[in-house]
Amino acid sequence: MNATTMRAVGYLKSLPIDDESSLVDLELPVPKPEPHDLLVKVEAVALNPVDFKMRQNSDPGGTAKVLGWDAAGTVVAVGDEVRRFEVGDSVYYAGAIDRPGTNSEYHVVDERIAARKPASLSFAEAAALPLTSLTAWEGLFERLGLENGAMNQDGALLVTAAAGGVGAMVAQLTRALTSLTVIGTASRPETVDFATRMGVQHIVNHHEPLVPQLAEVAPGGITHVFSTTGTDRNLPDYAEALKPFGHIVAIDDHDSLRVGLLKPKCIALHWEFMFTRSLFRTPDQDRQHHILTQVARLVDAGILRTTANRDLGPVNAANLREAHRVLESGSTVGKVTLTGF
Repeated sequence: MNATTMRAVGYLKSLPIDDESSLVDLELPVPKPEPHDLLVKVEAVALNPVDFKMRQNSDPGGTAKVLGWDAAGTVVAVGDEVRRFEVGDSVYYAGAIDRPGTNSEYHVVDERIAARKPASLSFAEAAALPLTSLTAWEGLFERLGLENGAMNQDGALLVTAAAGGVGAMVAQLTRALTSLTVIGTASRPETVDFATRMGVQHIVNHHEPLVPQLAEVAPGGITHVFSTTGTDRNLPDYAEALKPFGHIVAIDDHDSLRVGLLKPKCIALHWEFMFTRSLFRTPDQDRQHHILTQVARLVDAGILRTTANRDLGPVNAANLREAHRVLESGSTVGKVTLTGF
């Protein structure tokens, strides 16, 4: 490729999303791949809560910062030590939180955290999957300790916000790769419908007391909780509804939790943060390559489906501001994507 500059969207200062300067169109140099990097022509991106949380809480002080993590695109160049990919490969990935984001025409990503995209999906459909699939997979099989592929596991798993991006992948993976009963929280007709289509077997309303609802659908108690939101508010209910020696994994942000509530039943609390491997350059970074490869195989086999549910058009500042507004509303169903530039 011969391009030296590229279109991108970023921000210079933390501002409310209704301010037209909260996200702006930019022209930046095309990044150069490091030894393990792929240079990807970005074809589609997807939004996650981390996008607006970074914009709100990490002020770049006037230096342009590009957000975005989920992406799918085409490899146009590779670093000297790349062994897994070639120019022309279609890939998808969730990127690294300490490197420039994917809201740009070209983007560099370490090959160890990328994979070939599902062949059966469009770029936008594929872009909706990486961050949530990694979060769900790591949370289920590495934090909660569920056994991948063992269909003789007893128990019931509660996932909050089951119609969200992570919740929908938790439901799908749990149904596909374990024998646990899947219970999900949802309240609106559209979220109940989406969560059910994603594999949730029982719906409980998070606007009503959880414990009696859980007792009705899982009278023997629940064994696992995947808490995507409201962990601080719901922890007393988790402690009451979980069986002794149960497990909770949480992905939301809290400075303090009433963890003493968990001691009588020896309930374990785990954190899941899918950026940990890339942020700390752990020796097993390539684990994410293998997870995404397996997710792609399951998608192409018809076992998993994309959670893409709304595309807002090409990647530009106006459309990304709208995407941030949608996510900040807290009413998103599935994933919001943007396609092309």
